[in-house]
Formats: sequence, structure tokens, C-alpha cells
Amino acid sequence: MPATAYSAIASVLPTPREVLETPFFFTICLLSSSLTIHFAAKFLHAGKRGAFLALWIATIILGGLFLLGTGEEWYRLIYKHGLTISTNLFGTTYYSLVGLHAFHVTVGLLMLAIVLIFSIARRVGTEQSARIEVLSMYWHFVDAVWVVVFTVVYVLGR
Repeated sequence: MPATAYSAIASVLPTPREVLETPFFFTICLLSSSLTIHFAAKFLHAGKRGAFLALWIATIILGGLFLLGTGEEWYRLIYKHGLTISTNLFGTTYYSLVGLHAFHVTVGLLMLAIVLIFSIARRVGTEQSARIEVLSMYWHFVDAVWVVVFTVVYVLGR
């Protein structure tokens, strides 16, 4: 693509500074979910099923709130500001980064929900602690990736 065409695509409005609102609350929700899943795994390992289940549900709620916030942001960007993936380079970059992250959060929430169902059916106990720890590591990774995406999109990108 010639430099002039690239410049034209990159300069189409809206710009990040004009439309982005920093999602502090939803970021706190997601990062807090790393604590709840960590302690949930520790409680399961210790055989404390009730505490595990409570913190597991809290993790799902916090992750769900984060995803809800992402959806609300997309709705606002699309319908209020007309920013789509094909609007400009910012739109393409934003929806690619945030969308890929949202996909991984969704996959994580599905896995957490499956564990919740098995846990309610009393099929999750201390013998599954290692598997729960692996799922917990996935969730921590998703949270760590959000820190990078947040920095790139909402701090450096503005």
C-alpha cells in the first residue's frame, strides 16, 4: 500500500482521543478476578468446597462484568461515534486487540462455567486441584494480556 493511501486511512476520524473512555471500573473487575480465582484454587486444594465455590462464582461475575463493559464500549463506539473495524486504522487496531482479548475472556468464562456446573454437581474436589490451577493460570494470563492491551490502547494510543 502506498504511503499516501496508508496516511489517508490512518487519518479518518474519529481518533482515539475523541472517542475512548478509559475503562477503569471494568479493568479493576478483571484484575480483581485474578485474586478471586487464585484464592478459589487455594481453597479447593485445602478441601474447602464452600469457599472455593463462592470465590469461583465471584470470578465469573467479575469476568462477566468486564465483558459487559467491553460490549457497552463497542455499542457506544459503533452507534454513537460510527467507529467500526473498517472505519480507519485506529478502528482496525482497536477491534483487533480488544476483540481478540474479549474472545479469550469469553473462552475463559465458558471454562469457568463448566467447572461451576461440575462443582455444583459435586464432581470437583481436591483431586482436581491441579486442573483448576491450570485454568487459573490461563485466567491470570488473560488478565496480564489485558494490562498490555490497556496500556497500548488506552494509555499510549491516546
